[in-house]
Amino acid sequence: MKSCILVLIAMLFLEVSCSKVPISGRKQLNLVPESDILSSSLASYNDFLQKNPPVPASDPNAAMVKKIGGKMKTAVETYLRQNGFASRIKEFKWEFNLVNNKEVNAWCMPGGKVVVYTGLLAVTQDEASLACVMGHEIAHAVARHGNERVSQGLLAEMGGVALDVAMANKSSETRQLIMTAYGAGATVGVIMPFSRTHETEADKLGLVFMALAGYNPNASIAFWERMAKQGGSKPPELLSTHPSDQTRINNLKAYMPTAMKYYKPV
Repeated sequence: MKSCILVLIAMLFLEVSCSKVPISGRKQLNLVPESDILSSSLASYNDFLQKNPPVPASDPNAAMVKKIGGKMKTAVETYLRQNGFASRIKEFKWEFNLVNNKEVNAWCMPGGKVVVYTGLLAVTQDEASLACVMGHEIAHAVARHGNERVSQGLLAEMGGVALDVAMANKSSETRQLIMTAYGAGATVGVIMPFSRTHETEADKLGLVFMALAGYNPNASIAFWERMAKQGGSKPPELLSTHPSDQTRINNLKAYMPTAMKYYKPV
């Protein structure tokens, strides 16, 4: 009952969006205008790149990141346009960058800003496996998982009438929540963790996206098995909020027949 009251109050002050996530069909509630999410995340992204200059495009690995990104962009845009979800990415301005960082990590901010860390390449080992990771991260942005997390933060931390104060002063409280969700730090792309529901959903959408881009989704199984071996006492950032290794792999295998329906080798 309390959560319903909070949502009703929030509707007085925020641009509420009730929609369905592409492919999964899950209903979601986003309380923050997507334009606010995009502008704040872009500021964080630009700050990150100033501190972490991208590897030049002439580098073979950086070229591979951009190649995969270009294929993924075309495939995702085509699918969403053909299935009535074009508005999801109408303000996307895609970028695909590789940065020198030993962490096993990658992320995608709203607006299609994708960053891959060089530390990830030792685990991906091939183009299809990297496409698996990039598809997963792009899925978070397309599914607007970040907006959901910011919205949950507003409801949980500020509550009720305080939402009005937050949205009236977007340069402080709300901006801080958005910046935190999208990586205000210098080393981690997404600080506020996504829920396991979001992670599993991104896994499934990511399989479809890589398939649409011409990469065999089956490559994801071997990749995540390699990722599981990287865990040790402290899992890589990419694994820190995900389902358990075996649960993830089981879920991927179960969803594979669906993902393969989208696969057309290039």
